[in-house]
Amino acid sequence: MALPDIVPREQWRAAREELLLKEKAATRARDALNAERRRLPMVEIDTEYVFEGGDGKAVLLDLFAGRDQLVVHHFMFAPEWDAGCRSCSAFLDQIGHLAHLHARGTSFAAVSRAPYPKLLPFKARMGWTVPWYSSCGSDFNRDFGATLERDGELVERPGLSCFLRERDRVFHTYSAYERGLDGLGSTTSLLDLTALGRQEEWEEPRGRASALGAPAGSDRVRYHDEYE
Repeated sequence: MALPDIVPREQWRAAREELLLKEKAATRARDALNAERRRLPMVEIDTEYVFEGGDGKAVLLDLFAGRDQLVVHHFMFAPEWDAGCRSCSAFLDQIGHLAHLHARGTSFAAVSRAPYPKLLPFKARMGWTVPWYSSCGSDFNRDFGATLERDGELVERPGLSCFLRERDRVFHTYSAYERGLDGLGSTTSLLDLTALGRQEEWEEPRGRASALGAPAGSDRVRYHDEYE
């Protein structure tokens, strides 16, 4: 195995400072990319997709749970499978406490094509508490690119889709698939995909930090058991 070179501390520090310049440049480039993502146009959802969850039948608006934004994890679990995708399971394992997303007016839910009775035992086995819905019988996964048809067969792929709500109107703002999910999972990384972002004053375009009528994002951070 080719391990890193062993060097004196001063040489390591110089190399680290050189790398830090590149890391800062990457951070600035990421901020600019996130701002460009927030400037994407959005598409109104006219189809009434029907899901099944813990409270029975639901439509897409219900998945918002009254909040302004929704992040959907397209979890690969086809109707004929007996268990969920391993990589999707690893992704869902790293999702943090949802209270921090909720404090920024953003809900999170997983959606799979498998019937809901199949999801329940696997969810219990994994110990997950995140909302998980079945889209079985609807075209939701196909319409949002999580289920594709290749050579006459349906193929699943992992993804995330973001939605924005304005009263009873729902809009699709962003989707990413496969390698586009690399590095995601934290609260801030998920918010970076949304139209309202982290809701910080420094974010572009300006004005979205106050869109929810609340203090800037970082000013709302609490211990997860302290949120209302």
